[in-house]
Amino acid sequence: STEDARQVFDKMARQDVVSWNAMISGFLQQRRCEDALNLFWQMQKEHVNPNNATFVNVLKACTNLIALEQGKEIHACIIKSGFELDVIVGSTLVDMYAKCGTLEEAGRVFHRLTDRDVVSWGA
Repeated sequence: STEDARQVFDKMARQDVVSWNAMISGFLQQRRCEDALNLFWQMQKEHVNPNNATFVNVLKACTNLIALEQGKEIHACIIKSGFELDVIVGSTLVDMYAKCGTLEEAGRVFHRLTDRDVVSWGA
């Protein structure tokens, strides 16, 4: 269960990006999107650098919750971390903005993607 996984996670001497991603992904798979986002913000406070998998998962959590404001905050983190032009992250951003009803911003992100592929065109 995610509770058991969380207990193991909390007892780890050092949590790296992989362990954080595993917990965030587990929460997302259980449709516990708020827990996934809370864990992401805790990860930020712990100064663990997220990677593209982290961003994809937390953007999906924002999409599921239609949490546009948190999505915008995460977008700022993505820019700061240099992942905005990552096709998968960018496509997930497009999807989040579109499903949260901000088609203009979805279009802006889409047009900034330099390596558009089938994923981004389908978003």
